[in-house]
Amino acid sequence: MKSPSLSSHSSPSFMYGIFSYDIAMPRVGLKHGESILDLEVVSLLGYFDDLDIAPAVFAQPVLNDFIALGKAAHRAVRQRLTELLTNESDAFADVHDQVFIHESRAQMHLPVRIGDYTDFYAGIHHAENVGRMFRPDGDPLLPNYRYMPVAYHGRASSIVVSGRSIRRPSGQFLDADKKPVFGPSQALDFELELGLIIGKSNPLGEPVPVNEAESYIFGVTLFNDWSARDIQRWEYQPLGPFLGKNFTSSMSAWVVPFEDLSPFRVAGSVQEPTPLPYLQTTRPGHFTLELEVWLQPADGEELCICHTNARNLYWNFAQMIAHHTVGGCNLNVGDVLATGTISGTTPGSYGSLLELSWNGTRPLHLSHTETRTFLQDGDTVTFRGRGFLNGVRVDLGEVAGTII
Repeated sequence: MKSPSLSSHSSPSFMYGIFSYDIAMPRVGLKHGESILDLEVVSLLGYFDDLDIAPAVFAQPVLNDFIALGKAAHRAVRQRLTELLTNESDAFADVHDQVFIHESRAQMHLPVRIGDYTDFYAGIHHAENVGRMFRPDGDPLLPNYRYMPVAYHGRASSIVVSGRSIRRPSGQFLDADKKPVFGPSQALDFELELGLIIGKSNPLGEPVPVNEAESYIFGVTLFNDWSARDIQRWEYQPLGPFLGKNFTSSMSAWVVPFEDLSPFRVAGSVQEPTPLPYLQTTRPGHFTLELEVWLQPADGEELCICHTNARNLYWNFAQMIAHHTVGGCNLNVGDVLATGTISGTTPGSYGSLLELSWNGTRPLHLSHTETRTFLQDGDTVTFRGRGFLNGVRVDLGEVAGTII
């Protein structure tokens, strides 16, 4: 099929995901308003024929095969889709109902096959708040914090797509008498994070230089690293998070291509002391993205309880990847690197209930009659994100989960 001419109109916002409908198998889609563009059908109809991309790439139940095509292929597909969607009424005049599926008919799936998951601790204001709570007489930050992007290796198998219910985990924690007991967590929390979807592999033993690290990012997604604070507090010494974290994390159904964040690039806070050479980069590596947390009780109204910005991260994406691989660790397509909780400097910008309620000592008021220290059964937590700067906008979608 002949490709349409390039239009001078602005590009549509891009978000890739995996969807299914009726009896159709999961496949790759592009979010377009309240509809999803079925990229397998678009390809089968010949719109990508001259791009040398097989329709089978878009018939997969995960984005991994598409991601593995590389940046050049992604740009070619993006340009073609931009042309088609800019001239939608002409390009799809005879096949509109074949290629567009209303989102109300669709079921969304986890967008990538995740081999490995790493959770960072790159939000300095969150780290300082936690330190003030649990080490009130000491430095809020541990000695290594300003020298390296601290992280732990998490559980990939329990990451679920937005909309899946979250079952309250059970485990050991200390009761009021400081005695270990077993039962459902009494301090269930959310953590407002971004997830980086890795777009290409580095060979085992070969670190990724910090100035090349961003080329390893396919896209960004909203990420909720649910946490059982009471279980975590009892278990984490000396080896760190385990049952308090591995029960579930939630990820948005939609992945925003990393290139879409370029208009929102800004400098982060000054890093003192100066990072070691392998973490030094002169290019601004932070992004001004507005992030919100909304909480809806089972029988109540949805309320925004946090408004913060991704630029509050101390360590940037490139530094996280460079540090992750400096010892020779190999990343693979579809791996997820999460940022850690993103909090600001004021109470209304704290990205967890641990901070918003100050470890349960300052209940958060949702209404005249309802408060929260930690999550209750029936609560729905939704993260939303967007960027808007100099007339350019990007939508990060949302990630939601209900506690059962």
